[in-house]
Amino acid sequence: MNYQETLDYLFSQLPMYQRIGKSAYKADLNNTIKLCSLLGNPEKGFKSVHIAGTNGKGSTSHLLASVLQEAGYKVGLYTSPHLIDFRERIKINGKMIPENNIVTFIEQYKNDFESIALSFFEMTVGMAFDFFSKEKVDIAIIETGLGGRLDSTNVITPELSVITNISHDHTQFLGNTLEKIATEKAGIIKRDIPVIIGETQQDTESIFIKKAQELSSPILFADQLEISKIVSSQNISYKRKNTQTAIITISELIKKGWKITNKNIENGITNTNQNTGLQGRWQTLHTSPLAICDTGHNASGISLVVLEIQKLEYDNLHFILGTVDDKNINDILNILPKKAQYYFCKANIPRALNAEKLKETASQHNLRGHSFQSVFEAVISAKSSAKSSDLIFIGGSTFVVAEALQNKSKLFGDTIK
Repeated sequence: MNYQETLDYLFSQLPMYQRIGKSAYKADLNNTIKLCSLLGNPEKGFKSVHIAGTNGKGSTSHLLASVLQEAGYKVGLYTSPHLIDFRERIKINGKMIPENNIVTFIEQYKNDFESIALSFFEMTVGMAFDFFSKEKVDIAIIETGLGGRLDSTNVITPELSVITNISHDHTQFLGNTLEKIATEKAGIIKRDIPVIIGETQQDTESIFIKKAQELSSPILFADQLEISKIVSSQNISYKRKNTQTAIITISELIKKGWKITNKNIENGITNTNQNTGLQGRWQTLHTSPLAICDTGHNASGISLVVLEIQKLEYDNLHFILGTVDDKNINDILNILPKKAQYYFCKANIPRALNAEKLKETASQHNLRGHSFQSVFEAVISAKSSAKSSDLIFIGGSTFVVAEALQNKSKLFGDTIK
């Protein structure tokens, strides 16, 4: 198989939660354990930091990777989902896994994978672990895909465990209360391994403390510790939270013997996007009119987006919105600004919510606008209506942002202007 044929196999032959939803979810680690054994247990071949949480785990992962890169380490980074290129999921020092590695990996193990009946996510985790081990990374930042306790990444024994925060998301798998979701996320806590909690929350604090005590794991709540000047200088509220979590995690790594200076931390935070290729987090796509996208996709994430929108000066707000069909969108729609023109759209995945249905539901929350069959059409319409002094926001779903970024040059040109 060539690279494109390999990708076609990955996406069409194996179920993938991000595209098709609940039918791709497996509630045990048996397949991952079999996979790791087949590969020679590559997860034991490198040190790691394991990160879970409802929001912020992707940004925190990239921040940590960037700081460690600045300190001179060879750093693996595993995140999901990707926005433009599948290879974004697996990087070393900001460089994506080569296409040839993906082709060779699948060709070598394809029959074995099919006999085990691996999911897309399980196979991709195995690919990342195998790549990091063979490339002899000094440390890998490993982000969970869904939950924690039963997530396929939860076969590693990390240097540290990190849980950014807890809010309602993926409730059909993780539970419909913050306490139940926190219990699933707490599943990444390992015996005697320190755990950093990014955000103290009344409903979940005791759950994390109890789990840490059971496993004799030192526990720190990042937001209860001293705030550094680097954190205070961040001009976006959720970046301050993620940066604080990352800095406390780095401080704990230093205690474990990792050589990281204050200058490494400062440069790592400043150069995160450049070092790691992070995209889609309050990203400016155009400046006249101002166009911004963000991957916030649940009520907690969207509330932070709305807070940042409120800080901006503009004449009219053009809000391009798409969501998935298996999410409680009423919680999201209830917090969106009423004074905006909405462009309801459907991302090109089976799991996306029909744009007309989204429009009808949004009207019950006094959100008015038009529906479009694609993200591209919605952005084009917003651009044609917006004045230079207006604001265009694109979001509601990771997949809406992904399509905007994939078509960025066609929609906004190759440069920000």
